Amino acid sequence: MAEEKARTSGESPRQENAPLQNLPTVNPATEKKQEVATKPVFHPAVYIVTWITLSSSVILFNKWILDTAKFHYPIFLTTWHLLFATICTQVMARFTTMLDSRHSVPMTGRVYLRAIVPIGVFFSLSLICGNLTYLYLSVSFIQMLKATTPVAVLLSTWALGVAPPNLKTLGNVSFIVVGVVIASLGEIKFVLIGFIYQVGGITFEAIRLTMVQRLLSSAEFKMDPLVSLYYFAPACAVMNGVVALIAEVPHMSMAEIYKVGVFTLFANACVAFLLNVSVVFLVNPLGVPNLTKHHRTNHAQIGKTSSLVLTLSGVLKDILLVVASMVIFRDPVSLTQMVGYSIALSGLVYYKLGAEKLKEYYFQGSRNWSEYRATHPALARLIIFAVILTVLFVILGGLVPYVPRNYTTTAQEYINRGIGKAQGVTGGT
Repeated sequence: MAEEKARTSGESPRQENAPLQNLPTVNPATEKKQEVATKPVFHPAVYIVTWITLSSSVILFNKWILDTAKFHYPIFLTTWHLLFATICTQVMARFTTMLDSRHSVPMTGRVYLRAIVPIGVFFSLSLICGNLTYLYLSVSFIQMLKATTPVAVLLSTWALGVAPPNLKTLGNVSFIVVGVVIASLGEIKFVLIGFIYQVGGITFEAIRLTMVQRLLSSAEFKMDPLVSLYYFAPACAVMNGVVALIAEVPHMSMAEIYKVGVFTLFANACVAFLLNVSVVFLVNPLGVPNLTKHHRTNHAQIGKTSSLVLTLSGVLKDILLVVASMVIFRDPVSLTQMVGYSIALSGLVYYKLGAEKLKEYYFQGSRNWSEYRATHPALARLIIFAVILTVLFVILGGLVPYVPRNYTTTAQEYINRGIGKAQGVTGGT
């Protein structure tokens, strides 16, 4: 029996030089699950459209409450937004996993006072100035002025020593400044105090962004927008609340709140908070707040390739806001403003992408458009016709003269007086 066993074992001797078979190092089922997990929950276009919709809705909603509804308490409104955001982020931290990344941030009381609170001060100032602007300027003009934010951030990084000055970069952003200056000269409803508030808001926002950039330069303080809101909202709510108690609350009445509507204020705060949530999913195309190391690598690659899409999405949002302001609030936009704003947006795209990237995207787009025209000639002609029609509509709309209401009323009074005098003369004869 032993001899048979030995003979059987010896029938298949091991070859020393035989190549070893490649054994799987990862469970195929687990790898398949990881591939499924890395797929986006929705198409990236869904996140972009959601962000554009919510961002535009917040601005138009705030303008309607503060100006059209005559609720002239912008600091109180900002405080309400921050208080609502504080409550929501605290609830989400306890009952969801969307804020679990906050555990990796070494936040202590000393760090909070030295890093978070100073940033919160400038955040509060930018929000207060931004909302005060709605009382004086049109949404369209506000968006045109906001185009200078990258310029303010660039100057702020130089002033605070975060980045060394670069004259070439300054030259690149000069087109933005020139465009906004032209747009300002063409503004029909220019109000100096509103302009000063907006410039102050842009300045405070630029300083805040620079301070955040310095804070996030340390790997241990990397935070997504929702985690940042979790830390900043309470401090900003307290600071804005103190200012509101001194400046606005003594002049307020519950009748004014009821006139606007409690549900309206609640809906306004919900839209503002959902905007912050949408930003998290916008910067994270997978729609998963907590990414693994492998996912972060993919995320970085996606971020690099989608810079054009994100830049153009921001430009599209600004253009849509200007159009919405003209339609909803009947804000006049002159041809001079259109030309200036076009220059500013072109300079913004050039500054964010750079000449080399623009050339690359141009040649790629030209090639794709040629292929599309060859395969869909009818649709291509329809698209060209629609673009030409839209451009003509915008240009001709800007050429229409804007007549203020007081001029119209005065003209009507003169006409009535003339008719009365004519009737008197006729009756006398």
